[in-house]
Amino acid sequence: MTSVADGGPVLEAAGLTVHYPVHRGPIGGRVVHALDDVTLTLHPGRIVAVVGESGSGKSTLARVLAMAQQPTAGSVRLSGQEVRLRSRRARREYASRVQLVLQDPFSSLNPLHRVRYLLARPLALHAGVRAEAELDRRIRGLLERVALTPAERFIDAYPHELSGGQRQRVAIARALAVRPDVILGDELVSMLDVSMRLEILNLLSGLRDEERLAMLYITHDIAAARYFTDEIAVMYAGEIVEYGPSEPVTQAPAHPYTKLLIGSSPDPGREPALDGDDDDLGEPPDLVAPPAGCRFHPRCPFVMAHCRVSAPPRVDVDAGRWARCWLLVDEVEPTPRQTT
Repeated sequence: MTSVADGGPVLEAAGLTVHYPVHRGPIGGRVVHALDDVTLTLHPGRIVAVVGESGSGKSTLARVLAMAQQPTAGSVRLSGQEVRLRSRRARREYASRVQLVLQDPFSSLNPLHRVRYLLARPLALHAGVRAEAELDRRIRGLLERVALTPAERFIDAYPHELSGGQRQRVAIARALAVRPDVILGDELVSMLDVSMRLEILNLLSGLRDEERLAMLYITHDIAAARYFTDEIAVMYAGEIVEYGPSEPVTQAPAHPYTKLLIGSSPDPGREPALDGDDDDLGEPPDLVAPPAGCRFHPRCPFVMAHCRVSAPPRVDVDAGRWARCWLLVDEVEPTPRQTT
C-alpha cells in the first residue's frame, strides 16, 4: 500500500455513487442521480478544483468526502484505508484529519459565541488543549495564520461584528485548529466581493504551500479555479467529464462542456469557446431521468447519433489529462446541432 509519506494520496473517492430516493408524486420509487461513479484523489500540497453548474453534484461530493453523508456505492479512503465510521470516536478522529469549510461563514459560525470560543472548542475537543494560557496562545496563533491581526481586534468579536471575508477567515482558522491533512472548501468565496475573494484564494494558496495541506476547492467559477489550483475536475450531471492540470484544461479544453464553462466566464478579450450556437444550449438534465448515452448530448453543439445511445469512454488526452467524449474516440466528422 502506498502511504502519504511515499507520495500517495491522502484522501480518495473511489467509484462514489449517490442516489437520492424520490418518495412522493407520480415518480415515487425512482432516484435522483446526484453522483455516478466518481473517482478523485487528493494529494498533500495540492489543490484540486471541482467545477460545474449548480446541481452538478459538487457539494454532494464534498459532503460524502467529509463523511457527512453515506454514499450509495463506492468508498472513501484515507491514507489508503477505507473509511468506516462505526463509533463517535472514529468520527472525531476522521474530523481531525478532514475538515469541511462551508460557503456561508455567517450561518456556519454560531452568532451567540465570540471568536475565542469558536476556536477554543475544536482545540479542546480534538487537541485536548484546556489550559487557559495555552488556549489563548493557540487561538492567537490561528488568527495570525489567517491574517486576522492584531489578534486583540478579533479574538473577542462576535461573527456579526466581522466582515464576510473576516468571517470566512475565522471559519478557515477553525478548520486549521485540528491540524487537518485535508480541507474541503465548498464555494468558499462565492458570497464575498471581488477583493475579498482574492485575499481568501491567496490565503488558501499559502496554506497549500506552507502546510502541505491537500485541498478540494468546489466552485462554479472555472476562471478562479485556474488562478490557484493544481488540477481541475469538470463535473456535469453527477459525472466527471474532464480532469487534468489546470492550465491545459482551461487553455485547451477537450470536452464541449468545459468549453461552455470557459466561454461563459467573463473575459471580454476572449473569442467564444464553442463553434456552435451558444444561445440555445438548453437547461441541465433532469437527474431523476438522466439522458441515455452522454448526459451532455441534449446541449452539445457537436452531438452525433451514438452520443444519444452510448456513454463515452474515458480517453487520455495528454499527460495527466483525460475526458469522456466521443469526439476524442471516433473519426466521424461531428455535425453541429440543428436548431429550430
